[in-house]
Amino acid sequence: MKAIVITKPGGPDVLQLQERPAPQPGDNEVLINVKAAGVNRPDVAQRKGNYPPPPGAPADIPGLEVAGIIEACGKAVTSLKLGSRVCALIAGGGYAEYAVANAAHCLPVPSNLDFTEAASLPETVLTVWHNVFQRGRLKSGEKFLVHGGSSGIGVTAIQLAKALGATVFATAGSKQKCEACLELGADTCINYKEDDFETVLRDKGVDLILDMIGGDYTEKNIRLLRADGRLVFINAMKGGKFYFDAIDIMRRRLTITGSTLRNRDVAFKADLVSEVYKHVWPIIESGKFKPVIYKIFPLAEAADAHLLMEGSEHIGKIILVTE
Repeated sequence: MKAIVITKPGGPDVLQLQERPAPQPGDNEVLINVKAAGVNRPDVAQRKGNYPPPPGAPADIPGLEVAGIIEACGKAVTSLKLGSRVCALIAGGGYAEYAVANAAHCLPVPSNLDFTEAASLPETVLTVWHNVFQRGRLKSGEKFLVHGGSSGIGVTAIQLAKALGATVFATAGSKQKCEACLELGADTCINYKEDDFETVLRDKGVDLILDMIGGDYTEKNIRLLRADGRLVFINAMKGGKFYFDAIDIMRRRLTITGSTLRNRDVAFKADLVSEVYKHVWPIIESGKFKPVIYKIFPLAEAADAHLLMEGSEHIGKIILVTE
């Protein structure tokens, strides 16, 4: 098969198209003929040598989410069959013509989506569902702030939070990005290059904040939270160290938490996939949630996809296709 290989840690140019043996599914796995693969920031971190894959995952082929057709099933797989159209969360190896996935980490391609759109779902939807609705406990009627509103995570969080009854605030870095967030359902979007989000939202009383920025955003986030508010980290692009007043946290009963998805065990991911199928797939099938695809690249142009990702000009997801 053709696969994009990280030849050494470095810039996008270290991604090269090579021939590799197709993987073989284990007892509880399926082999997917990959039609499309999502590009995510963890892929960039892995390329740079900063995000090693977990044991058993391909060491030099990035890619955490794919969509395609099941071509082979492990001997213990009974829930899926050959020819099924699926999208899947995987631990690595998505930038290739074939990838293996645990059968319990696969979801059917929604009937109203194509493979390209479906490939944009697993990593972002599972991350948002766990961090916003499970860990963050967002409820209908609450006020929710997501930073990076025009990112893959952001467009997912805005749409799901709005569909489930929250008031949604977002931040983004341009007028165009803010307009996109508003079109997706955000009630307010702050251009952080022009306005201070803390000043704009100071009197709103935010219940939950999903943050991928960290750094100097953190103290502002904490100040924005109302009593019993929650701050959830999924990244810290501006740094993970910050100051907070423990007495203030105690007095307002705040929760500061966060998570990563890639290193969680098989059973956790299986349970999460089941929850997403139950709660999110009906929203997608109803048309209340629509994937936002910014640009599609052929597999061989993965380096260009990474350049675009690192430039942060995109709105929504970047996708690789194999044909």
